Amino acid sequence: MRRPEADNPAAPPAGTRLCAVSELRDPGARGFRFRAGEALFAAFLVREGAEVRGWIDSCPHNGWPLAVMDDLYLTRTGDRILCAAHGAVFRLGDGVCTAGPCAGESLTPWPVAVRNGWVETA
Repeated sequence: MRRPEADNPAAPPAGTRLCAVSELRDPGARGFRFRAGEALFAAFLVREGAEVRGWIDSCPHNGWPLAVMDDLYLTRTGDRILCAAHGAVFRLGDGVCTAGPCAGESLTPWPVAVRNGWVETA
């Protein structure tokens, strides 16, 4: 399967250390932006217990970033990802939209791995 970030020159290469797991709230999220010339790559991490997942920061409804403020990707209860533009909500575990204008569509995964307490690109 083709990785969605493969065509983006700003996407960090596999093995790039992003942050320590301990820097992520539980549940919590943190956004990342990388630049290479004019290219921009935006993604975010979501932690839920021992699980850390990565998602490309783009709503399937309109392609806009999900958060209007840095790191505010989750609902107030922390149990869903929220698109601030139109109120779409996504499950933490699989990124599927459960309500809003893109119901049934999914966020695009960003492959990450936890190694020795650090989150890295995979």
